[in-house]
Amino acid sequence: MVNTLHTFWEDSDEFVNPNPVTDEMIRIAEEKLGYKLPDSYIRLIKSQNGGTPVQNCFSTTVPTSWAEDHIYVAGFYGIGGEHGVDTEGIYMIEEFEYPSSCIYVGESPTAGHDAVLLDYSECGKQGEPRVIHVNVENYQDPIITFLADDFQTFLEGLLPYSHFDKD
Repeated sequence: MVNTLHTFWEDSDEFVNPNPVTDEMIRIAEEKLGYKLPDSYIRLIKSQNGGTPVQNCFSTTVPTSWAEDHIYVAGFYGIGGEHGVDTEGIYMIEEFEYPSSCIYVGESPTAGHDAVLLDYSECGKQGEPRVIHVNVENYQDPIITFLADDFQTFLEGLLPYSHFDKD
């Protein structure tokens, strides 16, 4: 469980945009994406503009491309820069043909073939998106796994890899 945002991030530069997030950056990103970002996501990226989470796994009830019972999040995208939801995230949605009603927020170790997405298909562009894992590795119909009703619930459900590594 994520207790505080100051203990959320690994001490790593991976996925980090060095520019702190401002309200203006959020406004521009939302305009470019065409979606309102969840408040919990905004709080997260205001603590650090993207990065690698300490607790990087999330339980699933079905097997995924990563494991029988969980997914692995290599990093979260912030805003702008090399790993921004409004820059690289848009490219990833288009390049890997993820559902167009989604925002690419979490990268997996497969570097694009599966990811954590904010899904606006049921709530509309201004609503609170659910969180899904999508696998597009086979390039047929994407395999969609529901993760959480909202981003805050997803963050609270993150667990350390050691929780699953029983070897």
